Amino acid sequence: MSIQEKIERLRQMKFESSLGGGETRIQRQHAQGKLTARERVELLLDKGSFVELDRFVTHRSHDFGMDEQRILGDGVVTGYGTIDRRLVYVYSQDFTVFGGSLSEAHAE
Repeated sequence: MSIQEKIERLRQMKFESSLGGGETRIQRQHAQGKLTARERVELLLDKGSFVELDRFVTHRSHDFGMDEQRILGDGVVTGYGTIDRRLVYVYSQDFTVFGGSLSEAHAE
């Protein structure tokens, strides 16, 4: 795989992770008057200060067909940014991914 292909794969993974559980579930959140995990984080922090961590983490479960459902980020948005220029670390459970449930990777 060439470096350009690797870069493109990384861009694709970043895009996929930004969708959490997918467009349909995002629309469902919005229809209920709720924001997504990333939207909540962006509102909380100073504009442009959020640095996301572990956006490509996936769960490790193989039970109940879970090995067929791998969603990047594993249901939690984590990272750091600033509030009023003060450094803070934040997380937000993503209810578009498995209803925001807690997996082993998510808990770590």
